[in-house]
Amino acid sequence: MNKKHYVYILLTENNTLYCGYTDDVEKRFAAHLDGKGAKYTKANKPVKILWQKEFATKQEAMKEEYRIKHKLSRQDKLKLIKTGIVS
Repeated sequence: MNKKHYVYILLTENNTLYCGYTDDVEKRFAAHLDGKGAKYTKANKPVKILWQKEFATKQEAMKEEYRIKHKLSRQDKLKLIKTGIVS
């Protein structure tokens, strides 16, 4: 069985966005809720998963996570969530 790779965006209770990588979105979200997911989500409680996308390889997923985190503005991230695409 091939492992699945996902990039996801969470909404936090103070209306910020958090982007991450995982091989199990629901399990990772539960970890974030328990304060075990990441330093950022420990301080900024996640509310819900806004977007997720599956990738064939970990490398593709990590590349997209980096692009979202470091190249996209908040406005671009919101557009990605709404439409699924950002040029």
